[in-house]
Order: sequence, then structure tokens, then C-alpha cells
Amino acid sequence: MFKLLDNKLKNSLLAVAIGATLSLSGIAQAGKYGIGETATAKEIAGWDIDIRPDGKGLPEGQGTVEAGEEQYEALCATCHGLFGEGEGRWPVLAGGEGTLTEERPTKTVGSYWPYASTLYDYIRRAMPFTAPRSLSDQQVYDITAYVLYLNEIIDEEFVLTKDNLAQIEMPNQANFFVDPRPDVKNTRCMKNCADPDKLQIAGTLRGITPVGHFVEGADAPAASHDAQMEQEQHKEKARKATLKGESLAAHSSSGAVTLSATAEAGKPTYEGACKVCHGSGLTGSPKFGEPDAWTDRIKQGMPVLVDHAIKGFTGDTGVMPPKGGRVDLSDKQVEEAVAYMVESSR
Repeated sequence: MFKLLDNKLKNSLLAVAIGATLSLSGIAQAGKYGIGETATAKEIAGWDIDIRPDGKGLPEGQGTVEAGEEQYEALCATCHGLFGEGEGRWPVLAGGEGTLTEERPTKTVGSYWPYASTLYDYIRRAMPFTAPRSLSDQQVYDITAYVLYLNEIIDEEFVLTKDNLAQIEMPNQANFFVDPRPDVKNTRCMKNCADPDKLQIAGTLRGITPVGHFVEGADAPAASHDAQMEQEQHKEKARKATLKGESLAAHSSSGAVTLSATAEAGKPTYEGACKVCHGSGLTGSPKFGEPDAWTDRIKQGMPVLVDHAIKGFTGDTGVMPPKGGRVDLSDKQVEEAVAYMVESSR
């Protein structure tokens, strides 16, 4: 018995020694590879941006409907419409009251959202679509106020603040409740599973939500949104070629052009900031590669087109936010992107 206890004691001491050795080894490796540093307060603040339903996490500030209208028209109306009605297949923000029990409900801020504070949270972390996290806290307060006003939740004189935002009672708040069902574990797929090597997830904006599903008639899965958009554009070119009595090959070859150095330099900016609208023709945007869509614009002259692209433009033909909503772009980058679109669409 004593021998057995002695062996157990030896094994315990051995385990402690091995553990200590591994721990010291880990510390040495951490120092060697420069990993394991404690996050700084500034680094944590960059991630800790969520706003709770009770308003905790809201930054200091306030916003007004009047200021929000100007910001909304410049940065949001391109996709969501001047009155929150939504452009093309982009989300509708206002209206939809009484539709939640219908087969295809219209889920808007006024008809569906449970908390006003999470509206601020979403706008700050995800909008504008082409440049998330680019808005200042002041801009977010103003735009949040205006969207609430569009849904007749606050009046035009209301001043939105950190203290009163979470106190606003949303029309559909009472219909949200804590799910009482227990958590369950799904059965892992063990046969006929998808091959991970054959899966592909791609988007037209690097690292941001794919947009092909906003093309009218699109029915492709998320992995092929870009392919769907290209397919829709190809069908449109074929339709126009047929109306003109041309073959698609002839129609396509006629569009081949030699781009200037300025235009070539603008391709990356187009792909990252402009394609979301000009690649599909949404919100009245002249579609890339479609000469008919650009004819009247080109007649205005490059200086006018570049000025509209940099400063923004609202007219009968659509809405163009300043720099496409990408405040990080330089004037030169915008000019190059315009040249690329114009020269590729002659």
C-alpha cells in the first residue's frame, strides 16, 4: 500500500515538474516570437464598439433631424432612397407598418426594429455600405435622428442625445421576447458533405458584403454573387445587340478601347468603391460598359463629371454621394475612376 502511494506521489511530482517546464517553455517562446502581449486600452476601444439596448456604450454627443437630413441625402439616399423607400433592391428604411403578419413583410426601422439604440450601433459599424466605420459619432447621431423622423417616431424638433436615445419606445418593441427554448446541438454532417476546397466566397467590395443579390432577378447563392451580376450584364448586352440587329460578338468587340494611363490607374478604385452601383446600374447610376447609359453624361464634359463625383450630385437621373461615400479617397483617385468608367463605356 505504501509502495502504491509512493508511486502515486512520484507521478504527481513528475506531472508538476513537466507542467512547470512546459509553462516556462511557453513563456520563453512567447518572448521569442513576440506574442501574448496584453491589449492596450486603445486597442480594446477599437473593438469594444457595441451599443446595448439600454444605451450602454453610446458615446457623448447629440444629433438633430435637420442636420441628419443633409447627411442622409449625401451618404445614404443613393441606396435607401430620399425618403427611406429603398432604391432597386436595397433595404427599405421607412414604412411597412402592419405588414409583419403578411407572407412577405416589409421590415423597416419603424415596423420591425425593437430598440433605437441598436439603430445607432448598426449605422456606426456598417454604414455607408462602401466605407463602414468612416462616419463620426456626430454624423451617426444626426443620421439616426433623421431615420427615426422618417418613420414618424420623433418629430422634426427632437434633439437626439446619449441620454434619451435608449428611452425611445419603438413601435414593435413589445413583440420581441426572450426565447425560452433550450439550446440544442446540431448533428454534424458525416456523409455527402460539401468539399471545402470547392467552396468560394467572393464580393465586389473587398471584405464587405457581396452585392450581386441586389441585381433584379438575381437568384444565385452568396458564393456566386459576382458571377450572377456578370451574367445579368451579359444578358442585357445580348438584348440590346438583338434590338440593334447586331451579333453579341460584334457588339462586344465594338466596345474594345485602349485606355489612357489615367483610366488604367482608376480601375482599382472603381472595383473597390464604384462597382457596387455602376456595375449594376442601381439608383440611376450609368452602368459600366454601357455606351447608351453614358452618352448624355459624357456630353457634359469630364470636368463636370469629376466635379459631381467628388462633391456629390442630386438630380433627375439619380443621386451620387460625394466620392461615392468613400471619404478616404483622394480627388485624384476619384478622377482616375471616372476616367476609367467613361473611357470603358464609349
